[in-house]
Amino acid sequence: MASLKLFDSERRVIEAAERLATALDSGPNHTVAAAAMDTDGRIHEAVNVHHFTGGPCAELVVLGAAAAAGAGPLVTIAAAGDQGRGLIPPCGRCRQALLDLHPDVFVAVPTDDGPALRPIRKLLPDTYFFPDADARRIVRFNKRYYEDIATARKTSSVRHDDPIAPGPALFLFEDDEAHRTLNGIVTGVERHRLDRLTAAQARLDDGTSIEQLKSGLQGHYPGLPSDAEVDIVTFTVEAPDTVQ
Repeated sequence: MASLKLFDSERRVIEAAERLATALDSGPNHTVAAAAMDTDGRIHEAVNVHHFTGGPCAELVVLGAAAAAGAGPLVTIAAAGDQGRGLIPPCGRCRQALLDLHPDVFVAVPTDDGPALRPIRKLLPDTYFFPDADARRIVRFNKRYYEDIATARKTSSVRHDDPIAPGPALFLFEDDEAHRTLNGIVTGVERHRLDRLTAAQARLDDGTSIEQLKSGLQGHYPGLPSDAEVDIVTFTVEAPDTVQ
């Protein structure tokens, strides 16, 4: 499974979890720390509550802490163990809760090459989705696209293996120091094979050729085969007075 490059903001989440874990004493009741970042760039921290009745994991406690602070969708989450255990992946129960309540969150996990980020859906494939979770969706964009999207010069995006559904969504601009977001609506998702994709299907209207687009996609998604299926996502943003 390919790793996602860590942004500076995401590294801060991991560092916050590891720093809090280091501060825990050796008692048995609080042994794991978690940190999560919301779309405003705030980092929320919490620890687990171990108890024989089944106390919650640190990841679940931090979800509550973030909600209590008025946070919306969470962008990144990490957990770390005490006594030098470092970054640890979430258990199955936490994965299910994260998928249902924050379906677009990225989760930090340890690998042989250091910390890596995984979309939560990759940590729990072929799973059950709780239909009443009513989670707000996030669509991520490179921060360089903010002005073009805010002014409706850019109204489409080509994605691979990035499930996006039509409907309201919060448009997040990754690693943006200003933590700018836009309230938007995904108006459509069309799937096409990359090798058969036309300029019209890809909504190319900025002088980019279809060959340039395909080359760029294969650079953005290393190992992307020429016959891969890609999604053409179209969207709009809400009126300027709702821009955050």
